[in-house]
Amino acid sequence: MTILQDPEENEIRALLKHTGSLEGKTVLEVGCGDGRLTWRYAGDAAFVTGLDPDTERYLRALADFPPQLKSKVELHNIGLDDFAARTHTDQFDIAILAWSL
Repeated sequence: MTILQDPEENEIRALLKHTGSLEGKTVLEVGCGDGRLTWRYAGDAAFVTGLDPDTERYLRALADFPPQLKSKVELHNIGLDDFAARTHTDQFDIAILAWSL
């Protein structure tokens, strides 16, 4: 039996209420976990970079990666501090920390 998480789409509606449209935006998602939320908004964004330092969650995201998002989403098994130390973080239009706090 498959368990649907958030079948009413409350989570994505709440996210978009605070971010506005992500259409055409470059998104940094800190704490993307298994990609459950990422997959739901990434189709609208220009590009998404997802970070998660937890290797188990990162590997789950890779295993569940929707093929149609391969050219729009890049995942990294890394924390924000390490990522920021080697990346120009000003390249992103918006940062999402939905489940990271």
